[in-house]
Amino acid sequence: MKLSPEELAQQHTDEAIAARIAGPSVEEFAGDFVLGGVDGTITTFAIVAGVAGASYGVTVAIVLGFANLLADGFSMAVSNYLKARSDQMQLKKYRQIENIHIKEVPDREREEIRQIFAAKGFEGDLLEQVVQTICEDRQRWVDTMLVEEWGLRLQPPSPWKSGLVTFAGFVLCGSIPLAPLPLIHFGLDAATIFLSSAILTVIAFALIGVFRARVLQAGPLASVIETVATGGVAAAIAYGVGILLDQLAGSPAM
Repeated sequence: MKLSPEELAQQHTDEAIAARIAGPSVEEFAGDFVLGGVDGTITTFAIVAGVAGASYGVTVAIVLGFANLLADGFSMAVSNYLKARSDQMQLKKYRQIENIHIKEVPDREREEIRQIFAAKGFEGDLLEQVVQTICEDRQRWVDTMLVEEWGLRLQPPSPWKSGLVTFAGFVLCGSIPLAPLPLIHFGLDAATIFLSSAILTVIAFALIGVFRARVLQAGPLASVIETVATGGVAAAIAYGVGILLDQLAGSPAM
């Protein structure tokens, strides 16, 4: 996304730069929300599409949809929690390893720093100054090795926040395809309800695409098309599987 010279200048004041460097990544939890939202929308609409394809009736879709919304949402939240927790544990493990290495073979660890920054183009006296500056502070030395040698993030996301954001995205977005289903009790026919669910699902995917574009500062149209297309493929597959199972097993009584 192209910014005007005034917007670029505003984003690069001394205060803005300092806040951006010190603060959390703008994508830290946005990715968790998008992950939960896309999966929740795809999963719940896939159930609606599959049930419609197999002609099981709206009541079955309501039961399966809302049961899946909570069970799958919780499962996904736990998975993301465990991933973030594993990232924290990995960071702790390699921090201990680097502390031991610096204590036992400091000259070799200093040489690693030298080679890392030599590969970045530093040389001569400037390279030695960089090595000296980094290695005179143990914390800075270890942090540099964690990032440059092991490719780790020094501040992995909070496991609890990651899990909760994923669950929130799954439930909020996953509820959208299910919203028209209770209208069956007010006399709306199944075909209209399914069509309404499909339309709302497309809208949900589009909104997620817009959110992705804003976070990534990318063009919204491409993001919306990509999100809607991938979600639509998943829904079409579920609908097709429902029709196939209906033909193989036969439709139960409504």
